Amino acid sequence: MKIIERNKYIKKIYNFSDNEIIKVIVGQRRVGKSFFTKQLISQLNKHNEKTNIIYINMELFEFSKLNKAEDLVNYVEHNSKSVKNILIVDEIQEIKEFEKAIRHFFSKNYNIYITGSNSSLLSGELATMLSGRYIEFKINPLNFLEFCKFHKLEKTQSSVNKFIKFGGMPYLKNLDLENEEVVFTYLRNIYQTILLKDVVARYKLKNVDFLERLVFFLADNVGSIVSAKKITDFLKSQNMKISNSVVLNYLTYINNAFFINKTRRYDLQGKRFLAIGEKYYFTDVGIRNALVGFKSQDINKVLENVVFSHLVSMDYKVSIGKISNLEIDFIAQKNNKKIYIQVAYLLSNEKVIEREFGNLEKIKDNYDKYVVSLDQLQFHNNKGIEHITLLNFLLKQDL
Repeated sequence: MKIIERNKYIKKIYNFSDNEIIKVIVGQRRVGKSFFTKQLISQLNKHNEKTNIIYINMELFEFSKLNKAEDLVNYVEHNSKSVKNILIVDEIQEIKEFEKAIRHFFSKNYNIYITGSNSSLLSGELATMLSGRYIEFKINPLNFLEFCKFHKLEKTQSSVNKFIKFGGMPYLKNLDLENEEVVFTYLRNIYQTILLKDVVARYKLKNVDFLERLVFFLADNVGSIVSAKKITDFLKSQNMKISNSVVLNYLTYINNAFFINKTRRYDLQGKRFLAIGEKYYFTDVGIRNALVGFKSQDINKVLENVVFSHLVSMDYKVSIGKISNLEIDFIAQKNNKKIYIQVAYLLSNEKVIEREFGNLEKIKDNYDKYVVSLDQLQFHNNKGIEHITLLNFLLKQDL
């Protein structure tokens, strides 16, 4: 199978290829970490002739006997050579106490790359022991430009429509996007795999019914402020009693699997993050649509999710803004740069225009401010606030 390169990630990670530092590659299951490691191996082979690459993919049957740290140490040492050894372990969280093995190989100067589908991959003992000795890279679903490349599509509004409906899971390039049933069936299968392997099995959860109801609640409430109380009140209406603490734990577990993204609210006047009332966005909007349907009345929340994901793909840290009783959809920060963004379906009348631009006008600083909408024509700037069509926004690699 031909591997389509995702060069932006290769460039980031390859800069550290000669460093004695552990490269940790994380991301939601099925975003392409395994194919990415194959691309990485190809690059390493090109530039490092006198090396020995030991590649272990824990999703393959041939490695199913590597259950614990001791098994990993024995296998790797058996396959090591008296040259520079490069160790790559895919989905390493499947190995019990893998941290002990990684510490062992780090002390022996192996060049180490590990991938995983959980944000707590490097927690506890290993994080403390190797503080400052590892660097983490997150692989995201395809952005719009990659989506067009994978599917051999022109960068048009029609392609944007497909992207906001089906999302950016790489394997979709092997499916017919005109066959919605097949695409959504595949995406629902990914959802089941993530839920069972990365949430239920990892945290030994028993209440799977509640977990699924919680995910569907989040899918229905993308872009809305969510609290444990709001969820428990909803569940009571469904004749299900769950405590706030259990709700918060389950939200953390789903977030740790990179399935959703918890996004905090920031009070622009008080200059502080608010303790309650976060929003949650799906890592892949296509999976969200596969779960609850792609409905016209949901277009605003779907567009918010798409804009959020694109900001993340550009390496921005994203939060929600609050100023008085008004909301700013996104505050995006990277290095010393900050931008504010409002998202609208269509700027169809003066009232909508006043609302979207007016919220941004209330922010009295000089950082860039944008309104992003699905309109196909660009509006003139308004008091220094720039309007960008969603197509043009998704074509940008930075702002």
